[in-house]
Amino acid sequence: MIRARDLRVRLDGTLIVDGVDLDVARGEWVMVIGPNGAGKSTALRAIGGLLPYTGVVELNGRPVDSLQRRERAKTIAMVNQTPTVPPGMRVLDYALLGRTPYIAPLGRESAADVAAVEEVLESLDVAQFAGRRLETLSGGERQRVFLARALAQGAGILLLDEPTSALDIGHQQEVLELIDRLRAERGLTVLATMHDLSVAGEYADRLVLLSSGAVAAAGTAREVLTEENLAKHYRVRVRVIEGEHGPLVVPVRG
Repeated sequence: MIRARDLRVRLDGTLIVDGVDLDVARGEWVMVIGPNGAGKSTALRAIGGLLPYTGVVELNGRPVDSLQRRERAKTIAMVNQTPTVPPGMRVLDYALLGRTPYIAPLGRESAADVAAVEEVLESLDVAQFAGRRLETLSGGERQRVFLARALAQGAGILLLDEPTSALDIGHQQEVLELIDRLRAERGLTVLATMHDLSVAGEYADRLVLLSSGAVAAAGTAREVLTEENLAKHYRVRVRVIEGEHGPLVVPVRG
């Protein structure tokens, strides 16, 4: 579903992503981890076709830069860390933006578009907020609406940039369980960035550790989340202990 080879991205002349190789199979959930400034979000945006790059990025076997904008939006949907929300926008109207690739220029959404969005809102348990302004919702509720817009696109590939940032632990778990359920129900392929290493290890099928823009390790959580890897690339002392669903990373005071 996603294939990147020798992916490189420069921003303002600075090399941010340096030769990344990455694969995500159909229905798989891969999380990209790494210290601040490692290039995680930049790599994600390049894979989504939102930043210029060199190398190869393919979605379903087709180069992402060969896809027209509407076609790309039907193939891949992205949820940024802090989506831009126009003031006063209602939940239903925001989610309807996900149907844009299916609406003709200067056209309006059809009854089928509205029905598709209402179905998504219902499945994410936010239909009751359809008439409310987004800024009146809690963090967890807003995150569900951001996911609703992405799902309304009908894309089979979902890119998530720190989907639980700024959420408390309860809302973090709520959102991640929701993503995992939707992945199973809809056959979604998920590529996400994540700061919380224990959470990444519990939910992802595989991890990719970026450091200084390059892949430092890739594999299962047990293969990647080692004390040696984390000490080297995060410059931190930790203990890695076995949890119920994967390794847990515990910081140790110096």
